Amino acid sequence: MAKRVPEGPAPDPAVQKLRVQYAKRGRLRFSSTRDFQRALERALRRAQVPMAFSAGFHPHPRISYANAAPTGTASEAEYFEIQLRERREPAQVLDALDVALPDGLDILSVVEAQPGALADRLQASEWRLDFAAVAPTDLRAAVQAFLAESLVEVTRMMKSGPRTFDVRAAALATAVSELADGSRLEVTLRHTTPAVRPDDLLNGLRAVSGLEVPRSPLVTRLRQGVLQDDGSVSDPLETA
Repeated sequence: MAKRVPEGPAPDPAVQKLRVQYAKRGRLRFSSTRDFQRALERALRRAQVPMAFSAGFHPHPRISYANAAPTGTASEAEYFEIQLRERREPAQVLDALDVALPDGLDILSVVEAQPGALADRLQASEWRLDFAAVAPTDLRAAVQAFLAESLVEVTRMMKSGPRTFDVRAAALATAVSELADGSRLEVTLRHTTPAVRPDDLLNGLRAVSGLEVPRSPLVTRLRQGVLQDDGSVSDPLETA
């Protein structure tokens, strides 16, 4: 049987790759990765950004997404890469795309892609968890009990079935503070396989301390990027 050859001319080659940081805020934190992909592709067309496309019978924009936050989580540090068939100034793309996207999906930075994979520069994340009606003393005690353990295992349902893994090793730094109506936990999580998410951390706190949380915390990813020797997380779009 003869091999079918794609019809039509080959797509224009990509001449530029951009890396983009965006935020999910407010009600848009409930948008899934697929929701964002659809909104982004519509916005790119409205903004007349000259996307490069793949070859074949069903060409699609050459966009890659990196380590998206879970649905329901706000974030100031989401990233994707896009390849263009015509060169554009990054600032021009930022302005046009930010206007075309709905409020709550906000473009924060656009830069020329540097050599190497973006995913390799996303080594850790800093998170903020705001708990309503949880006293700082109770949260601090739970965190101290968690940190005192060398291994804290939780189980999460994956596509392939339940999987048990350690969440303690991923927790690098923590800080508890008081809010007017509750308490706040800030934590740095190393990216592992599988990735430890804030809800996994909460399950680990509950397992070792019996922490009771009346409502799920409001979770925001503050940044993600390169894990430095001092435990801080640096901007993955910097050219260092």
